[in-house]
Amino acid sequence: MIKNTYKYITIGIAAAASVLSLNLSSCVTIPKGAKAVRPFDRSKYLGSWYEIARMDFKFEKGLSHVTATYSLINDQTIRVDNKGYDMNSKKWKQSIGKAKFVGNPAEARLKVSFFGPFYAGYSVIAIDPEYLYALIAGNNLKYMWLLSRGKSMPAQVRERYLSILTMARLPLLLKITTLVIRITPTGPAVIFF
Repeated sequence: MIKNTYKYITIGIAAAASVLSLNLSSCVTIPKGAKAVRPFDRSKYLGSWYEIARMDFKFEKGLSHVTATYSLINDQTIRVDNKGYDMNSKKWKQSIGKAKFVGNPAEARLKVSFFGPFYAGYSVIAIDPEYLYALIAGNNLKYMWLLSRGKSMPAQVRERYLSILTMARLPLLLKITTLVIRITPTGPAVIFF
């Protein structure tokens, strides 16, 4: 009797862990008010990007000269290779992950994983026709990036992308190399040089 009870408890725990893992691995959202780019051309997006600005979060804290390189693994999966220089340790850090489209590949809504079966949202919410500059949103407003094919972004492009955040009423604090910009419902404001 006790042996059967342990067996059923073990099966129950395993089932609960499987459900939890499934829920965590498919928990991919986009911030309220943001919309993924559609149509989206995956082949034009592949390649190397420079991080111009980001919401500073623990995985990138202290990193500068951050790049992201995207390449195909197969028809369904994109390799994500992020690199950045850690100013404190004076060493380069690298993180390799994978990204998959959440639905239709013609919509720039993906899920990305750097930790096994756990995925987070990665949506391109603005991109220019030549695929030179992009605005990326994660699951929520804690994850946001401005990317460029070059090491800088023209001020007018940056202002246009920041106005998208303002129009969508997405309040944030973006760290841009040496300046910090606060986005409020009334518009962007530089608050630190």
